[in-house]
Amino acid sequence: MKLRNPITAGVLGLGAGGAALAIAALATPMLAPAAVGQVSPDHPGAGVYQKACAVCHDNPGATRAAAISAIKLMPAARLNEVLAPTGIMGPMAASLTPKEKTDLVAWLTAGQATAPAQWTDALLCSADKRGVSASASIVSLGFGVDASQTRSLSAAQAGISKAQLGNLSVAWAIAFPGQGSGTGASVLSDGTLFVTGGQRLIAVDAATGCVKWAYAANSRNTPALGEINGRKVLALSVARDIHVVDAANGALIWKASGQPVDGTGGSIRGGVIFAKDKIIVPLSASGVAAGMNPRFECCTGHGSVVALNAADGSHAWEYHTMPEATYNGQVNSLGVKQQGPSGAPIWSVPVFDAKRNLVIVTSGENTSHPGTDTSDAVIALNAGTGRVAWKFQAMAADIWNMSCSVETGQNGPNCPVLFGGDGRDYDFGAGAVLTSANGKDIVLAGQKSGHAWALDADSGKVLWSQRVGEGTALGGVHWGIATYGGKLILPINDPALGGTNPKAKPGVFTFDVATGKPGWSYAATANCEGARATAVSGCTSRYGFSAAPVVVDGAIVGATLGGEVIILDGADGRMINRIDTVGPIPTLNKDVAGKGGSIDAHSISAGAGMIFINSGYGQFGQTAGNVLIAYKPK
Repeated sequence: MKLRNPITAGVLGLGAGGAALAIAALATPMLAPAAVGQVSPDHPGAGVYQKACAVCHDNPGATRAAAISAIKLMPAARLNEVLAPTGIMGPMAASLTPKEKTDLVAWLTAGQATAPAQWTDALLCSADKRGVSASASIVSLGFGVDASQTRSLSAAQAGISKAQLGNLSVAWAIAFPGQGSGTGASVLSDGTLFVTGGQRLIAVDAATGCVKWAYAANSRNTPALGEINGRKVLALSVARDIHVVDAANGALIWKASGQPVDGTGGSIRGGVIFAKDKIIVPLSASGVAAGMNPRFECCTGHGSVVALNAADGSHAWEYHTMPEATYNGQVNSLGVKQQGPSGAPIWSVPVFDAKRNLVIVTSGENTSHPGTDTSDAVIALNAGTGRVAWKFQAMAADIWNMSCSVETGQNGPNCPVLFGGDGRDYDFGAGAVLTSANGKDIVLAGQKSGHAWALDADSGKVLWSQRVGEGTALGGVHWGIATYGGKLILPINDPALGGTNPKAKPGVFTFDVATGKPGWSYAATANCEGARATAVSGCTSRYGFSAAPVVVDGAIVGATLGGEVIILDGADGRMINRIDTVGPIPTLNKDVAGKGGSIDAHSISAGAGMIFINSGYGQFGQTAGNVLIAYKPK
């Protein structure tokens, strides 16, 4: 196969004590924000914001956009990335001149304190503590924890027991410059964990929180830990590329495009996985945000999967959820032509079924007409060729983009519901899980509609389904599920978008894997006592379980948008522990202020005798923050 843009790099000695900072050649430069100070009210960027951004970002509760307070915590590099033509806000920013974009980013970052360009220098381990054991085994290989993506660890694997989880204390915390991105950690048995944040991939000594090495990487992925030719490596996306680095020292092994050969490609939100000799890359292009621009010819972009050869990053195969969009004959109320099909993005982390040599992905909704049979679906692909082995569509005609407001009926000109269909944004944001019961292999999946699905791993045929509540555009099931001991663990978010949601059922629910029979459940409640009433954004309406849980020794470690870690006994749902992470957090790197907030996405991890929580997630009008907190038994 042809190798596309392979780049290798060494390790440069930088910072205090000759700190090893691995920097990929041609990597996006680190952009420090302006020094903190008074921002002029007539700053030109303020006018750009009011013209192009305020209508959504000043009203995050209704639009699901990030709040302006959260955006002002983002580093300049991230802002430039989302405003670029290929970024999620690219179509919305298309009318801005280069100067207007520069002014906007300058205004948004003007109030930020200047973080050290090499902020990890203050956290470096002593020279004799920077080693990563070559013989260490993998405890958690990334988001899924294990190859079946069960997100479950035994007491021996995690180094911590259910009994110990009831009495935890903070071991250490690290503050990331900018805003937290909800990433999780991969873990080795020697006590090294790998996590992204603050435009770095870092290797951390779990016992002390010191940093063994740092690699420049502006990524929102939980790094995938695997092996290539007997060497442990980490794979993650940086913008539209895939980087593979040596787990021992952070040296770049190779870098290659993660984009398909055909079509326009897209962002890589969920994270990559290893599948034998391949690295599987899910892409989440869809035009879902671009549809908010009534002058945009909505919509273009679709989900796809790219397989790279793990040895060198060369392209192996690609799969597309649909063909490229063309004009579909529809015209919006402003006379703008519409395009389609589009959507069916793959936001989630794939799972590899080694027994059947299948890569299983889950997809999102269509964003314009015509609808396809690949949206809101679970799709199994041959890992050698990318051809579809089977697919299951949970909801047809779910055609939706962010110009729609199903709750209020105030739909923008590009809302596809105006042209037909039943757009609810009930996609699969959570990846599938492989398990078995009574000798049958089963694929489990959780949907934002609140559905739990059990599918035959051989055919994709539905074995059973259950539903909790009626779901919302942010879940239902949002980022992930877990399984252990014959139980499916189903976290339900159900925020009250737009005010109230009388049918909401936020909490944690369990089902028997073999039969679908409901087990115990835990109903979430809002905690708005004292300072939390104002510290937690939307405290009375956003307290559900959106983040993917982790099972440790039969205990369910979950967390809420209200910033609380909730640990439940997997046997009966009894609460074992409840920990509040919201507010200022003392950190090892005192030159970066630490703050906890909403816990979302992939934020919960375990291993090395600890629980790791990435607290702070300012998307969707939630509570921003920027800390990785390690909890240990007292």
